Amino acid sequence: MSGSAPAYVYMFIEALADGAVLAGLSRPLAYKFAAQTVLGSAKMVLETGKHPGELKDMVTSPGGTTIAAVSSLENNGFRGAVIDAVTTAAEKNRTM
Repeated sequence: MSGSAPAYVYMFIEALADGAVLAGLSRPLAYKFAAQTVLGSAKMVLETGKHPGELKDMVTSPGGTTIAAVSSLENNGFRGAVIDAVTTAAEKNRTM
């Protein structure tokens, strides 16, 4: 996972920034905010020792913007796509 995963994270940062630009933020600020979000979120996982799902739940209000976005990600296969990417890379690694 660690060999390929940085590429997935870069793609996620780029996608976050693209969404922010679509919503009206400048490209430089969008990249900065997206990267800071990923960095801060990763630090929370490492420093708190809490399960990522618990941290997600802590920032997800009933009927709010975050749960609406989480629902959209789930409906569009976000987790499945990431899982498939990791297993595809692992399978390729075994054949090399």
